[in-house]
Amino acid sequence: MTMKKNYLLSFLFILLLGITSCQKDDDGGPSVKYTNLTEATSFLSRSAGELKTFVAVAGIDIPTDRFIYNVDIYKITYETTYKGQTITASGVVILPDTEEKVSMISFQHGTIASHAEAPSASSLQSTSLILYAAMASPGFITVVPDFIGFGASKELLHPYYVKEATATAVVDALKAAHQLAQEKNVNFNSNLFLAGYSQGGYATMAAQQSIENDPLPGFDLKASFPSSGGYDVKGMQEYFFGLETYDNPFFLAYVALAYQTYYDWTEPLSNFFNEPYAAEIPALFDGSKSGGQINEELSYTISELVQPDLLENIDTNPDYQYLVDGFNDNGLTDWTPTTKTYMFHGTADVTVPYQNSVDSYNKLIENGTPTSVLTLTPLEGFTHYTGVVPYVEAFVPLLLEYQ
Repeated sequence: MTMKKNYLLSFLFILLLGITSCQKDDDGGPSVKYTNLTEATSFLSRSAGELKTFVAVAGIDIPTDRFIYNVDIYKITYETTYKGQTITASGVVILPDTEEKVSMISFQHGTIASHAEAPSASSLQSTSLILYAAMASPGFITVVPDFIGFGASKELLHPYYVKEATATAVVDALKAAHQLAQEKNVNFNSNLFLAGYSQGGYATMAAQQSIENDPLPGFDLKASFPSSGGYDVKGMQEYFFGLETYDNPFFLAYVALAYQTYYDWTEPLSNFFNEPYAAEIPALFDGSKSGGQINEELSYTISELVQPDLLENIDTNPDYQYLVDGFNDNGLTDWTPTTKTYMFHGTADVTVPYQNSVDSYNKLIENGTPTSVLTLTPLEGFTHYTGVVPYVEAFVPLLLEYQ
């Protein structure tokens, strides 16, 4: 989960679905053809020099000497699935201008609520778009999915913290990027990396789990860099309910409305929230308001926002079992990662608490994940909002070691 303008510094990349066919290259190796890309519009080009200058001026300490390729930025639409139906989703793909073989990275963005915040809605001078482009310059096909509910699929409510829908949108965006690279004669070497901050960290781990369970032909997932996500969704609910006040109450409303919509729950929002908030919440998520604007329409006091019986009896009242099951089913602590996974989290984070990453890490280790595969790096003293740049400065050098 995440918000605020600082999230423009987050990079995102995602994957899923599409029809494939396997042929043979001249050297006898497999050649995968994906066909779920529906449109790609050239949007902007940036030179390596421009990107070096921007990152230096921004004061981000990453190796700009590795920015060697000019890049071309595309807005794409692609086919994915939502609740069993084929829909059109969208995002951004950035291609490095080179004949050399290059890798792919998908960076998942943090929480957004307004349609204007979608990556594909970025303006020519968007800070986030420039930073995404900077990720491509060292030699990475960079994928930034909008997620379902934004861009081409904005008529749908975003399935916030719904694991299946999140992973599917990411994986299908990767397939579409694979197709675009082939069409533009960009030589993808099959090496794939995932990264993302806050909700993007959750989306990164969800996509990783999906790819490990159902490998993508033509992709070789090398490493994952999730940061500051609420991986233990039930743990997040327990954290929220234990607070007196919370600085982003729209997160709670977002999850409840998304789950009600995605799972077709018949229970009214008044089972979850006090009035007048229960009646007002659906209209707040029409895509016209940012998370900050939605916060102002809610209460920062948990007991004023959340229905008292739910607050006190969620784990003991069987009437709420469906809700507990929803949180548990969408958690990311019940598997054993096999891909090298570098977790990061700010130790002073109280928005998505550092302890959630600690608990998630411990559960994954208890499941049998070796410490040689999974690491958790504390970003000492950083909050949810100040931890973005330290995260970028920490994971990018690790990423470049794989080149």
